[in-house]
Amino acid sequence: MIKIGDDNTLRIARSTSIGLYLTDGEKDILLPNKYVPKQYEIDQELVVFVYLDQEERPVATTLEPYIYRDEFALLKVSYINQYGAFMDMGLEKDLFVPFREQARPMKEGHYYLIYMSLDEKSNRLVGSSRLNQFLDNSTLTVEVGEEVELVVSHITDLGINVIINDKHKGLIYKNEVYEDLRTGDRVIGYIKSIRPDGKIDVTRQKVGFDGVLTTANAILEALEDNNGFLGLTDNSHPEDIKTVLNISKKTFKKAVGTLYKNKQIDITDKGIVLLKK
Repeated sequence: MIKIGDDNTLRIARSTSIGLYLTDGEKDILLPNKYVPKQYEIDQELVVFVYLDQEERPVATTLEPYIYRDEFALLKVSYINQYGAFMDMGLEKDLFVPFREQARPMKEGHYYLIYMSLDEKSNRLVGSSRLNQFLDNSTLTVEVGEEVELVVSHITDLGINVIINDKHKGLIYKNEVYEDLRTGDRVIGYIKSIRPDGKIDVTRQKVGFDGVLTTANAILEALEDNNGFLGLTDNSHPEDIKTVLNISKKTFKKAVGTLYKNKQIDITDKGIVLLKK
């Protein structure tokens, strides 16, 4: 079954004057000439994105959109009319966001975090900036320590609110942020803790001993890139450690302790030194 708003692997059924017709075995769909590869063979499989054209007909493209069905992405408003806003999604056709699906009135040229879904009644792709309706922490699909994909939602005094695996809400506390993250950024994170009320705390560093090893390896790489020396010690200011390594002082001390025990570094009053093998 061809899925609108997502990538589909389809077989080339036939060539015509307007393009290639691709099939999933049940239904044919047009790949216009402008997207046809220079070399192809009948029965060859192609990965294409399927959406609705200006006349609401399913059409295929080899372009990569900015957003996929049932996912979140930061999109720019192309224009606004009496029906709603139209967002640039990287294709010839913009994504429609009706006024009722706008968390606040949108402005042309501004960026908003959008969720794209398929309207079951009209079978059309539609966007929404009212994000909470698409997130659910009552039934969780993640566990502590798990690696997850994060989308930065918004930033508050408490920390960075994130969307986990396009399904759940989570939070990275402000004092655990060691990089410049902005709304719409898609990054890897780890589940730090899950509270009884379903709230999820997230971190950008691996949890537990695996996290220490990951940080230790990062410090070794930094030492190798700096001729075997880093001017950081237990007495270094947390901001200095953050600037050089993008980690907290607590994490730094754990990782340095591991490297010292493994006899991979030496610790001096001026910094840490990489020991030769």
